[in-house]
Amino acid sequence: MGKKYDFNYIVIGSGPAGSAAAISLAKAKNRVALVENRFFGGTNLNSRDIPYAVSLDFSHTYAKINSFPELKNQDFTFSFPTIVARQLNTIINISNDNKKSYEAAGVVCLSGYANFLDNHTIAIGSKKITAAHFIIATGSHLKTSEIAGTNTVGFLTPETAIKIRRLPKAIMVVGGGSTGCEIAEYFAELGAKVLIAETANRLLPREDKEASEVITNYLTHKLGIVVLTGSKVTALEQDDFSKRVIFRNARTEKMVRVDCIILATGSEPNLDCGLENAGVKYSHEGIKVDKLFQTSAKNIYAIGDCIGGESSTERAEYEGSILAANLIHKTKNSIDYLGITRITNTLPMVATVGLNEDDLARRDRKFNKALIKLSDIPASKIYNFNHGFIKLLTDKNHHIIGATIVAPHAELIAEEIALAIRHKLTVLEIASTPHSANSWNYAIKLAAKKLLPKKK
Repeated sequence: MGKKYDFNYIVIGSGPAGSAAAISLAKAKNRVALVENRFFGGTNLNSRDIPYAVSLDFSHTYAKINSFPELKNQDFTFSFPTIVARQLNTIINISNDNKKSYEAAGVVCLSGYANFLDNHTIAIGSKKITAAHFIIATGSHLKTSEIAGTNTVGFLTPETAIKIRRLPKAIMVVGGGSTGCEIAEYFAELGAKVLIAETANRLLPREDKEASEVITNYLTHKLGIVVLTGSKVTALEQDDFSKRVIFRNARTEKMVRVDCIILATGSEPNLDCGLENAGVKYSHEGIKVDKLFQTSAKNIYAIGDCIGGESSTERAEYEGSILAANLIHKTKNSIDYLGITRITNTLPMVATVGLNEDDLARRDRKFNKALIKLSDIPASKIYNFNHGFIKLLTDKNHHIIGATIVAPHAELIAEEIALAIRHKLTVLEIASTPHSANSWNYAIKLAAKKLLPKKK
């Protein structure tokens, strides 16, 4: 009969990847345990995606209200404790007590840090638990190793910054990627003086250059944020009066004093769970897996942020679902990331789906493009907002292969493009589809019409 184990599967980490895998496997009548060292539901639900979205929605709404000329003489006030309370209420409403929902699906929930003793055994405190198979979904944490002083100088992360109880006067945000731009805009919209430092020569270096330009112009001219590109923060210092941020810009060392420092310096995988004891190979970039998420230990799999790559809740949940389906049905379906959208939740929002121009240039692929400015569509006049554009990219056969969208509700507009990419739709099929003339996604129709092949 072979050796008996406590569980068929033990999943380590209850974020979107681990939750999706654990629930699917349990519903297929497997004995499944889910190990979580903090809050069930993971950081995405409890401290990242959900509370973060609530805060950004509030600041964007507050800024929009204050932008109406008809309301310029009104005095709108708010308190940070009420924002934090709304975050908590939203988490409660969405989670519906995650631990109970897992248990209702047949998952055994175990609290504590999991540490591998061998490839079939973990320890949680003094308790040893065995399983035939393991799924590692331990997520990631903030990367701070390149900045001196982080052990002695108090700083905030984007997750902790949205929980503060009063507005700092001056804030330095370190990192000008998606999260850095979001948190910088959040505090600027609420009235703080904000500086943002980015090592690259532009904000949002992973995104389309035009997207970077729109966001930079909006942050600087609309919100008064001081943008310091080409600036590498090297150290943090603190005295009785303020915090100091030391950075290098154009080979010159500079310093700025602020009341608050927020690090948005990217993430690195959580790997501290005794992987060596289980024979699981990894590097600083993440756990090594094959296309089916199997590690070097054949009975152990890894999914989500702990394997490196692009951090994404949608990606992680998708990986958990695909892995579980393969294990349940004994199939070998590899994952297809085509159509997963990358979002920067600023106002205007940035959504990138499929390939962008930099991706195509690196692959030496020819393409056609069309760009429609928001100012060219009726919605910009209706909603008095024209910061942004929609760009479509097609291949030589006129199939849509990518889009960059800088607009309000860009994540919703991107859904149409994701569908088009996954199902290999052409610009003719998009251009011939009715679109609401007063909506933001009317720009999609106009861009598709510009890309229609010329009749011979």
